[in-house]
Amino acid sequence: LAGATYATRTISADRAIHKAFSGSVEDFMKRRGGAAIISKGRSLKKSNAALFDRIEATYGVPPGVLLAIWGMETGFGASMGNQNTVSAILTLTYDCRRPDYFYPHAIAALKLVDRGTLTSASVGAMHGEIGHTQFLPGNVLKYGVGNGNLRDRNTALASTANYLKGHGWRAGAGYQANMGAIAGWNSASVYQQAIARIAEAIDGN
Repeated sequence: LAGATYATRTISADRAIHKAFSGSVEDFMKRRGGAAIISKGRSLKKSNAALFDRIEATYGVPPGVLLAIWGMETGFGASMGNQNTVSAILTLTYDCRRPDYFYPHAIAALKLVDRGTLTSASVGAMHGEIGHTQFLPGNVLKYGVGNGNLRDRNTALASTANYLKGHGWRAGAGYQANMGAIAGWNSASVYQQAIARIAEAIDGN
């Protein structure tokens, strides 16, 4: 805790978060590069078929939604963030619109530091999300598989599938029937619909 500081950039991002999810689904997908995510997602699905087959066999979650989330969150790992994770989470717990929401994640972040999964120097997204698919610390503890290192691609994708399964994902039911599980990942309607559309396009190839 000694190295934690008030994360001004995190608060600025939190105050403006509603703008990121404004407009129509089409506008949102255009801003977030939906077409590029579909194109690269299809390529990655083919080149990592064994990995995605293994994940689907274990969790019942198809590759499309995992690739859609991975692409949407970090551009397939290209941009995992540079905000200090512990500082971000503690700042959101102290000074935020939703301190009660972030408090359990602050406790989880400290547990992850104790375990060595995080350090005081670990960085991630503005709201303290970690790794390829941007897990909050509490979700790392609950749904992280293996060693819980979400900066490892395979671990992150399997953990994301585990998260969706834990939020009610029904194998073989299709994306519209599984919107509740996607909503568990992100509460913004435009995000949920974009993920479903991108996932369907990737899996339909």
